[in-house]
Amino acid sequence: MEDAQLVQDFRGGNHQAFNTLVTRWQDRIHHFAYRFFASSDDAAEITQKTFIKAYQKLDTLDDVNKFGSWLYTIANNLCLDELKRAGRKRATSYEALKVAPQTETATPADGTVLRNEGLVLLHKALLQLPVDQRVVVIMKEYEGLTFREIAEILNEPENTVKSRLYYGLSALKKTFDSWNINKEVFDYE
Repeated sequence: MEDAQLVQDFRGGNHQAFNTLVTRWQDRIHHFAYRFFASSDDAAEITQKTFIKAYQKLDTLDDVNKFGSWLYTIANNLCLDELKRAGRKRATSYEALKVAPQTETATPADGTVLRNEGLVLLHKALLQLPVDQRVVVIMKEYEGLTFREIAEILNEPENTVKSRLYYGLSALKKTFDSWNINKEVFDYE
């Protein structure tokens, strides 16, 4: 069943339809918030608040075919509100994302170790981006949204979104270059 039909069913009194929407979308919203904050606790809180707000405001959604974009808008706004509320430039301290040293049993060929190190480094680099670039990089590269969807979610022109992606990816490359990290760190099996 399509999201639009589930929204219509919920509006018609079928509360199970909303539970289906939550099940369908909660992992995506959680991943978005996790990439934004690099904190499981913050991501869980944002995910919960997103669905509470969606439940309360679903009757205000004008175009039921845009439920996903609308949900990302809520999640993004809650992430930005959390940054403002906490008065912090970045969501997590870089120290909280330290790479655990390799043990003697872990070899460079160990895909799990390399994958974990790569993810930690990626989160550290994302946290260094300005928020407007970070959110576009996350939405485009990790959530797989189109430029049009991102522009709609952020209420920005598509060219602005494209520009932010370009500058965000360029900044990530510069960060990785300054850390002497090359592509192979992220090419693991």
